[in-house]
Amino acid sequence: MATGGWSGFLDVAFLAEAALSLVLASVLGGAIAYHPTIRRSVDSLEEAEAQKVYVLYAVIGAITGMMVLRYGVAVGFVVFGIGGLIRFRTDLRSAPMTGRLIFVTLIGLSCGLDLPALAVLATAFGFLLIAVLGTRIDYRIAVKGLTAASVPAAAKAYRAVLEREGCRVLNERKSFADQQVTLVFRAPRRVERQRLEQQLQTEVPVEVRGAVDWDTE
Repeated sequence: MATGGWSGFLDVAFLAEAALSLVLASVLGGAIAYHPTIRRSVDSLEEAEAQKVYVLYAVIGAITGMMVLRYGVAVGFVVFGIGGLIRFRTDLRSAPMTGRLIFVTLIGLSCGLDLPALAVLATAFGFLLIAVLGTRIDYRIAVKGLTAASVPAAAKAYRAVLEREGCRVLNERKSFADQQVTLVFRAPRRVERQRLEQQLQTEVPVEVRGAVDWDTE
């Protein structure tokens, strides 16, 4: 059983076991989140971002499990009660923000349950995990103001520019009725949005160039 209080930092066996549990939860959660079938079916920015949230929630589950083992099933009800409060009483604009909010709530709960060692370990692990999951940023752009005849060529031109910049297009949707092209893509963190905007404005041929609306998480 884990040692409570500040002496928990001296419980090397517990810290090692907890770290392994967090790593295992991340790997197993990632196996589901980034399953090839799921990746091929991504057709929106929300679905692309949800893959990262799945991994974060797997880690949240691991932390909850360790708390339950230490303090009993009652803690599980407390955690789920907090989760319900966050879900229905907190207005957040994205699923990743909700995931991070629950994560920091569990860290605070660890502190309140006199498990500072677990709180510090979870914080360090979460900090690293968020950094890893954030190495590539998901965007959605809608290219508007095209003509129906230019939609296919515009889609090809915009995709080509993005891929030259190292981006991976997750989904491409052509709408002849709306005369627009929608692209969901993942960009390396080294590529700034401002640079992408400039490239799209200058490298796409004028005859198939439209007005680009951006959406990001």
